[in-house]
Amino acid sequence: MSLKLLILNYRRYFIAVFHLLLIAAAYILAFYLRFDFNISNIYWQVILKTFPVLVGIKMIFFGYFGLFTGLWRYAGVADIWRIIKVHVLSLLCCILAFHFIFGLTGFPRSIFFLDCIISFCFVAGIRFFTRLFREKYRPVPGSKRKKAIIIGAGDAGVLVLRDARSNPKTNIEIVGFIDDDPAKKNVHIQGVRILGTQKDIPAVVNKYGVDEVIISIPSAKGEAIRSIIANCEVLSVKIRIVPGLQKILSGELEVRPRDVQPEDLLGRETVIVNEGEISNYLSGKVVLVTGAGGSIGSCLCRQIVTFAPKEVLFFDYNENDIYYLSLDLRKRYPQIVFRNIIGDVKDIGLLKNVFSLYKPEVVFHAAAHKHVPLMEENPVAAAKNNVIGSRNLIYAADHYKVDRFILISTDKAVNPTNVMGATKRVTEMILQSKAKGSGTKFMAVRFGNVLGSNGSVVPLFKKQIEGGGPITLTHPDVTRYFMSITEASQLVLQAGSMGKAGEIFILDMGEQIKILDLAKELITLYGLKPEEDIKIEFIGLRPGEKLFEETLLNAEKDQATKADKIYIAQSRNFDPRALRRDVKELEKLINVMDAPGVVRKLQEIIAA
Repeated sequence: MSLKLLILNYRRYFIAVFHLLLIAAAYILAFYLRFDFNISNIYWQVILKTFPVLVGIKMIFFGYFGLFTGLWRYAGVADIWRIIKVHVLSLLCCILAFHFIFGLTGFPRSIFFLDCIISFCFVAGIRFFTRLFREKYRPVPGSKRKKAIIIGAGDAGVLVLRDARSNPKTNIEIVGFIDDDPAKKNVHIQGVRILGTQKDIPAVVNKYGVDEVIISIPSAKGEAIRSIIANCEVLSVKIRIVPGLQKILSGELEVRPRDVQPEDLLGRETVIVNEGEISNYLSGKVVLVTGAGGSIGSCLCRQIVTFAPKEVLFFDYNENDIYYLSLDLRKRYPQIVFRNIIGDVKDIGLLKNVFSLYKPEVVFHAAAHKHVPLMEENPVAAAKNNVIGSRNLIYAADHYKVDRFILISTDKAVNPTNVMGATKRVTEMILQSKAKGSGTKFMAVRFGNVLGSNGSVVPLFKKQIEGGGPITLTHPDVTRYFMSITEASQLVLQAGSMGKAGEIFILDMGEQIKILDLAKELITLYGLKPEEDIKIEFIGLRPGEKLFEETLLNAEKDQATKADKIYIAQSRNFDPRALRRDVKELEKLINVMDAPGVVRKLQEIIAA
């Protein structure tokens, strides 16, 4: 056995012996100080007689308060308080023990207090000396340490500073803080100076040769994060961020910088859902998710399984996505039954078989064609899948008495100017029509773009950046609503607990984000300069695209719900019988592949 391994295995015993030596040194030094470094033989006998009692009392308290176990490299204020408690209690117990065992006649009372002070200085000092030595003279990897600045001189920033000093793997040197509080400028935090405010970032980076910028403001809004990144656009620096406090507390992430993700640019507040209400309609139930292999569908499935359903049915025509999703969730949730259904919602025979065999109680319908330009080119496919397929599923849910049916809709269904939006609006109308008089609680959830999903601009932009550019945008003034996949999924589950009769729930999307700004920010996150390293080209609006999105129809008014970030659209009335007739006519046009006729019929239905 090597010496290092021996020390590790018996570390606690080595530390106990070391503390014993510190106690002895402190006790003897107390006598030396009391008698001006001239201890007579009489007092040496007193030391030898009383030392075993002193050691016994102190070692008991040292062990009880865990002084033999902590890692000295992380010594902090909490350790100081523990050491103070140990010495105060030891002092009191030693006075009592010496009084009853030896009597205090002829024993210098000042020895108790001198010993207490010296012992405290030894025990606390060795810990902080060890921490200081490791942070100042820690072994560094072979590569040169990168210089970094921390934006945010708060608690999270200090934690990042400590981690950078104590963890060799970080391989970074913090040269300063950036904070917008003018009162903090030139103030030092643990020896590191606050160098200025956000507007000073370019000057600070150039002056100190900074390689990384670490955003350490866990509560920062998206606007603040985008502002920081905007100040870094002219700099070739890597930008990292400390994750939000909620994710840290949940154990999902550590208080350590990571690469900035597109979701960080939104800076949206953590969603707080009523887990009890969601559990009431999912726990112990058979849940069917169409489009389960897609971005929204798969995230919904990952959220659903946390509420202990009896069975989850993955319905999708993409076998690979379903396979990997099922493989992952079966391993993590062996108590839940998972079934893979490869098929199409347009297949009525398959729907009959699935609903009669597995009897789903809750349905989340996420399957749809969503790509706007492609659906403009293929209106028949869009109408067939989004309208007819959804109608089949809605009718099956009603016929087989499903408890709840939640349709995933889109903000493009509002005053639609494209085929995809028109098909989703017609689907909403079919759902609202069927909800009247049905035992099934039908509802739709309408929201905008999901950042990072398969059909969003972010994967495209990242691919273009990694390919050396250019980034292609349709128009410099295009704006869109965005939210993260996780947030959208959580709000969909919450909305699912609230619907009763055809409501269209609208998720609070916050403010619209300019796509040009998003593109520039993504380029900056790669440590590149917009227009210099990566060009941006404008290719013009594609067929069916808007400059901006809406969440309400002209005739709708939103109504707040008890859930934060969820509203109800009160839609206009329409004739259900006329709608059924129009959808049948649309189906006939689809069957004969009459693309112009399909487009005209969609326009006619939504205008009625």
